[in-house]
Amino acid sequence: MATIADVARRAGVSLSTVSHVVNGTRRVAPETARAVQAAIDSVGYIPNDLARALKTSSTHSVGVAISAISNPYFSDIICAIETECSRLGMMVFLSDTEDDPKRELEVVAALHQRRVDGIILAPSADPERRALAYLRAARVPCVLVDRTPDPAFDQVGVNNRAAMRKLVEHVAAHGHRRIGYIGGNPGFETTKERVVGYRQAMRRLGLVVDERYLVTSSGTTELAADAARALLDLVDRPTALVSGNNLATIGVMRALRERRLRVPADISVAGFDDFEWADCFEPRLTLVAQPCAEIGRRAAALLMERIAAPDAPPRTVRLDTSIVERDSCGAPQ
Repeated sequence: MATIADVARRAGVSLSTVSHVVNGTRRVAPETARAVQAAIDSVGYIPNDLARALKTSSTHSVGVAISAISNPYFSDIICAIETECSRLGMMVFLSDTEDDPKRELEVVAALHQRRVDGIILAPSADPERRALAYLRAARVPCVLVDRTPDPAFDQVGVNNRAAMRKLVEHVAAHGHRRIGYIGGNPGFETTKERVVGYRQAMRRLGLVVDERYLVTSSGTTELAADAARALLDLVDRPTALVSGNNLATIGVMRALRERRLRVPADISVAGFDDFEWADCFEPRLTLVAQPCAEIGRRAAALLMERIAAPDAPPRTVRLDTSIVERDSCGAPQ
């Protein structure tokens, strides 16, 4: 394997000059830099990134800690983060937190110990916020994505309250008055904000918020299906169901299929988080679409800015959503 000494001999320069060219630690005359680069290419020298990091205090790497497997919604965000980081010359290390607070803390600590320059985190529903406390104490540059529980950090998410208000109003415009809501994990900031939006919309419409119709689960499709079954068992059951995320939507549709209820003839359905195969359901589902690519891009850009200016005031970015109208909402029977 070629060494830095081989490069120096081939280029006819000192070891320190090669080091300055490789690490960018001092200006070198353009012709000398070209000679060093030609020597690197000729002998096949591969710089030691770890050694370079120790000198420059930068590994040109970013850690992403997200529940990537249990929630497919995050896949588009991760792709956008990786694309933007690659464009900026940063390597991405992805680790799945599984939305488990203990694992989340382990993942964040491991990424920090591996000297990533910063971390993008979708925080779990940890009531103690241990990962956030770790990041704050260690002064690790960090951006929170999707879930925005702490304005002391840079954060990127959507206008959840406004989006849910519009979705409930869309359902009510078909004539529905008994509108049930099935949300995700009650510990997530997104769930809390969407519940607020549901309540606000019902009040604006002059409709009673029946607490029996408002259910949050622990964020799995089966628990969402259980919640939907409970609402369907009510004597005065809702004529429409609104789901708070993609997993809840799937659970709702599973429960309706079991009961052989037709959508929207027997009951209307609308939800949060558009996904690629929403068109594959029968009927095609009306859903809120989040700007996943823009969320990921803005999170990566904010992190780069935070790395460059660690003492700048934190920023929270809220993006708008849109409703993709399909065939799952109709007039109540």
